[in-house]
Amino acid sequence: MAVKIRLQRQGRKKKPYYHIVIADSRSPRDGKFIERIGIYNPNTNPATIDLDGDKALDWMAKGAQPTDTCRAILSYKGVMYRKHLARGIAKSALTQEEADAKFAAWMEDKANKIDQKVAGLKDKVDLEQRTRLEREALVAHKRAKDIMTKNNPEPVAEEAERTEAEPEASVAETEAPIAEAETAEAPVAEANEVAAEEKETPAEEAAPANE
Repeated sequence: MAVKIRLQRQGRKKKPYYHIVIADSRSPRDGKFIERIGIYNPNTNPATIDLDGDKALDWMAKGAQPTDTCRAILSYKGVMYRKHLARGIAKSALTQEEADAKFAAWMEDKANKIDQKVAGLKDKVDLEQRTRLEREALVAHKRAKDIMTKNNPEPVAEEAERTEAEPEASVAETEAPIAEAETAEAPVAEANEVAAEEKETPAEEAAPANE
């Protein structure tokens, strides 16, 4: 009997998740299975994988063949790397302690990569949310302004008239001090003319006396 490690579809339409099962290759996809060893949910980002690595490694040692998708899942969870290390131990290429140390280092590096990916996705989602909120605020402000203009057209017209009248008032205020200055200078000029006439009058009257 050929045994496969494969996926068994569950869930509703367009929202599937999968059981990772050990099954006879002749059984239907969603039919009978020998054992269920995990769950794979591709609807999350990153995908959620709950896998019993020890059972998967044991079945692979017995000759079970994973499908392409299951092979990728087993590689992602380190089962294929454990199989590679077990082969090295069987050939006396390394000890069990060395294999355990290598696998622990691999798992730590994998966890760091996953954490970085999750952090990057979170930052991206936050940026998209802030951008969406800013756009919605601008649209709401424009809509409120349009409604105010439609419901109250007179205040808008009055504001426009007031804006046009402000430059005229500024010109009038500028011309007023100039007119006042000219008015203040007029008496001074008249006084100077009177003083000049008084000086010329005695000289003209003294001329006949000398003759």
